Amino acid sequence: MGIFTSFDISASGLTAQRYRMDVISENVANANSTRTQDGTPYRRKVVVFEEKGVRGADSFSSVLGTVTKNYAGKGVKVAGVYEDQKTEMNMVYDPSNPDADENGYVTYPNVNIITEMTNLIDASRAYEANATAFNASKSIAQRGLTMGNG
Repeated sequence: MGIFTSFDISASGLTAQRYRMDVISENVANANSTRTQDGTPYRRKVVVFEEKGVRGADSFSSVLGTVTKNYAGKGVKVAGVYEDQKTEMNMVYDPSNPDADENGYVTYPNVNIITEMTNLIDASRAYEANATAFNASKSIAQRGLTMGNG
């Protein structure tokens, strides 16, 4: 593995975690959005990562062969952003709200601020870890360049 490969791996992690923080920020900003452009309440979004260079449903032996030959992957990428369909929407009784149904309940997004803040802390820690790894690789490269100038 070359020194620039370590830069690429750390940079892909930085980019992925930054994107994750952007999506979390969008979730927090829309925590009370009862109506989007299509008329439905906002749904929480979740970012999914996958290793770069790995194809979907490869067999174990082909993945093992790739890993042992070329250290597959070399970073992380965003596999997609999906709407959270598992968490239920929040129903709040407020008959005076214009978005209330016939029973007086308003459907609020399935965004839990505590969960989002926990995810934000996790993403920021992962971002910091990637920045630290990048700086360590940079320091190693700089030392290598100065070794001959003894």
